[in-house]
Amino acid sequence: MPLVLLGVALLLLRWFEIPPVVDWPLWGLLLPFAGALAWWAWSDASGRTRRLQEDQIKARQRDRRRKALEALGPQGEEAKGDKRRWR
Repeated sequence: MPLVLLGVALLLLRWFEIPPVVDWPLWGLLLPFAGALAWWAWSDASGRTRRLQEDQIKARQRDRRRKALEALGPQGEEAKGDKRRWR
């Protein structure tokens, strides 16, 4: 994403004719977009994207389980003195 933002910023600088970007060749302005495409292609091919998605899913599951346990009430050491335990 940073490379795309850099590319857009360079294009805007050229559009508003702000030096020294005005004098740069067009291929020089498009290099950040090519870098972003190369990064996304590598990220997908290496499995990095899928790994990050799986990490997000696991984090959501952990949070959901933690919230469910908190909603059940005291567990573990706090509940040991309680005589009304379910078996």
